[in-house]
Amino acid sequence: MISLAASGAPSVVTQMFGSGLIGVREGLESGIVVMILIAFAVKSGRREVLKWIWAGVAVALALMIGTFLIIQFGTSTVSSLAAELIAGIASIVAVVIVTFMVLWMRKASATISGELKSGLSTAMAAGPAAVMGLAFLAVGREGLETALLMVGYAESSSNGPWPLLGLLLGILVAVVLTMLLYRGAVRIDFARFFYYTGLFLIVVAAGIASYGVHALQVYGWFPGLDNIAFDITSWYDQSAWYGEVLQGIFNFRPEPTWLQVVVWVAYVAIVGTLFVLRGRSPKRTDPAPSMKSDSESVSS
Repeated sequence: MISLAASGAPSVVTQMFGSGLIGVREGLESGIVVMILIAFAVKSGRREVLKWIWAGVAVALALMIGTFLIIQFGTSTVSSLAAELIAGIASIVAVVIVTFMVLWMRKASATISGELKSGLSTAMAAGPAAVMGLAFLAVGREGLETALLMVGYAESSSNGPWPLLGLLLGILVAVVLTMLLYRGAVRIDFARFFYYTGLFLIVVAAGIASYGVHALQVYGWFPGLDNIAFDITSWYDQSAWYGEVLQGIFNFRPEPTWLQVVVWVAYVAIVGTLFVLRGRSPKRTDPAPSMKSDSESVSS
């Protein structure tokens, strides 16, 4: 696996914390989607389609894990220079897709409940395959986003299993939270939760973009590998807790190139601004699903 130009991989706790936080955020988002589909199917008296919804969810989860494993272990059999190229391309592609998904969800969150219910109504009329396909697509886009977000962790973990374990534990926490939410045991301000975690994902994606740029500089596709913006290695201890956190979660380098710095700052400024502005809507036509009513439908 590609090693970052550092003294070693981040600690196990750091790797698991970063990927676990992503797992909670993306898992909760997917969990809400699944519960909307299940609740609507139950309300419609079509419990027989629940197995097809779960089948679609299972396939989407398998896609997420498979994509992550390819990213995690796929470069271990090639040369170090070729691995840099693969990592750089994968990182840039990941940032593009994650950016699209984050901005799309920021705008679509107000109407997604109604769209899912309408889509499921049409799918139930079309048959089991359509229901399974709808569930797969609805959850799969979140799963693909999650797997791609893991590029940064996969590339800094030295082929260890900890990022995947942290991701799965985060998803497990999200599953528990989703069930508690729909049963009314806990309450979360979803607007605030997804706002701040969305900002977190933007910073993570900026680090992945910066990492990808450096990898492509090493390969020779991008210039400026020797043009260092600053060098704080004389006092910055990357093996200390703060160094491990910044490297493991945000892919921070103590000696970045100017191109890396420009890409990071530009990405945060542009995407962060778009993210904030896209959330400003004159009215909310289709609010988030009612936790209490949906949970009563599911448990009835």
